[in-house]
Amino acid sequence: MATYNYNPQQEVIGLLPAGGQATRISPLPCSKELYPIGFRSQVDGSLRPKVVSHYLLEKMQTAGIRKAFFLLRPGKWDIPAYFGDGDIVGLDLGYLVVGLPFGVPYTLDRAYPFVKDAAIAIGFPDILFQPDDTYKRLLTRLYAGNADVAINLLPFEHSHKGGMVDFDERGRVRQIIEKPAQSELQYSWCAAVWKPSFTEFLHQFVAKLEIERQNNSSPPREVPIGDVFQAAIDAGLQVEAEICDRQPYLDIGTPADLQRAIRYLTSEEM
Repeated sequence: MATYNYNPQQEVIGLLPAGGQATRISPLPCSKELYPIGFRSQVDGSLRPKVVSHYLLEKMQTAGIRKAFFLLRPGKWDIPAYFGDGDIVGLDLGYLVVGLPFGVPYTLDRAYPFVKDAAIAIGFPDILFQPDDTYKRLLTRLYAGNADVAINLLPFEHSHKGGMVDFDERGRVRQIIEKPAQSELQYSWCAAVWKPSFTEFLHQFVAKLEIERQNNSSPPREVPIGDVFQAAIDAGLQVEAEICDRQPYLDIGTPADLQRAIRYLTSEEM
């Protein structure tokens, strides 16, 4: 089994975008990031429900990450009420409110003043994936060479639902295509780490989007983060990929996928 080690030059901070409306699965009695899926063991051996975002925070903690921010739209106050200061997952947690609801790049850029000098680990708190050492693998790759960004790769059959990744034999990403109707590409991604070089690129990218939005009377187009990765590649930044598992990720954002995740976790704890 491969050993993954890294010696980051910057502090690593986790970012969890939670600014969505969850319209595909509404109504829910709570934010979808707090939907209970599976169980966690207490010190005394008893079981307690485990919410979906807990799995992501555990993976960050496993990689030695000590600090993370939830990026929230107004109204999702049940998330800080549940996680509090982060003691439940062994992390120092903070919460930032997102004012511009125009997609993940805007959401992530909200953290810019607080994280611009740090390395970043992102994940989507409504997605389940393996393995547990994903972020350790990605950080190892990020600091092993000249990459600005490292993303995980998992097999994915439903190309119309994900960002499909074209990469070479060395793991360098050539192209990310967001939700193509059909594709021969076999892998998608759901977790990433990056250096401050990409944080700055993202910040400038969003600034340009905001200028366009203010100069245009039509509603803004929601830009996926995969498009920002692609723009970074086109601008000369290096994005690398690491095949991390043979199983696809599970997104609980639709009733069918939620049902699939619950079935999976009744037979195998992630």
